[in-house]
Amino acid sequence: MKFTAQQIADYLQGAVEGDANAAVSTFAKIEEGEEGAISFLANPQYENHLYTTRSTIVLVNEDFKPSQPVQATLVRVKNAYDAIARLLSLYQSTVQKREGIHPLACIAPTAQVGEGTYVGPFAYIGENAVVGKGCQIYSGAVIEEGAQVGDDCLFYPHVSVYHGCRVGNRVVLHSGCVIGADGFGFAPSDEGYEKIPQIGIVTIEDDVEIGANTCVDRSTMGTTIVRRGVKLDNLIQIAHNCEVGQHTVMSSQVGVAGSTKIGQWCMFGGQVGIAGHAVIGDKVMVGAQSGIPHGVPKGHVTLQGSPAIDANNFWRSSVVFKKLPEVYTELNRLKKEVEALKSEKK
Repeated sequence: MKFTAQQIADYLQGAVEGDANAAVSTFAKIEEGEEGAISFLANPQYENHLYTTRSTIVLVNEDFKPSQPVQATLVRVKNAYDAIARLLSLYQSTVQKREGIHPLACIAPTAQVGEGTYVGPFAYIGENAVVGKGCQIYSGAVIEEGAQVGDDCLFYPHVSVYHGCRVGNRVVLHSGCVIGADGFGFAPSDEGYEKIPQIGIVTIEDDVEIGANTCVDRSTMGTTIVRRGVKLDNLIQIAHNCEVGQHTVMSSQVGVAGSTKIGQWCMFGGQVGIAGHAVIGDKVMVGAQSGIPHGVPKGHVTLQGSPAIDANNFWRSSVVFKKLPEVYTELNRLKKEVEALKSEKK
């Protein structure tokens, strides 16, 4: 299927600069452009590729001013990054969904599977489980007894949703994702550690996406909650009894210890660690590899470092860190001079 520059501009409410009839049928990165492809330029770092790209159409911000002639047709939009996301979503929606129940799928007699849901080979849906309409349950995915899954969900191969857990509508779970494994609860005894039964569940609300091999543990009692619109990257650990607020995003390898409550619209860089029982307010931004040993209840702050401090203070301090060896040497030199002066006075 091909689209012209004018059709794309009309859809994005943008303006064409160049050949309005230029047509594209695929996407490409601007540095790897090819004829018949559409690319985008949002980061000025890649501007040099605009003048050499072979892409037929390039999306740019409406205030962008090229410094050299451009061969490609430009479509000017308010935000090129948002615009390409909209086009990719449109393209994705045209990809035909898989249909039917594969004969090698295992569905319990008491399970309910909604209209138009696809269940792939070796997928398992347990007793009294409920799967909504229009879902895509790929090969090897497991939905255990009593679990509930909403409409239009996408579970990639080898996703596991443990017994009793609740998953909302339009949720995407990537391969190896585990929802509802036991929380890490053990009580020390004279003979070692005794396991504390984890009898709660996990609740995943609507429009959540969870990356490959990410684990969200079930609560000891009650529920671990991932609120609406949350996006979790690969290899993240959300411990028992946590709550992740609406539209919060986390990069890979974030670890959240048990019973921590995280607010709305927070952002956590890769490898951030959060101690247990902490309360994190709304719109807390945390840089990569930071450690949060206690709560940040007020929110609306940007943190960096371990233990995490105000990001601006951290970067100012980092300048000093680099000079500490020289400062230490100079301090020792001055100390010796002071001691020498004291000796002379005696």
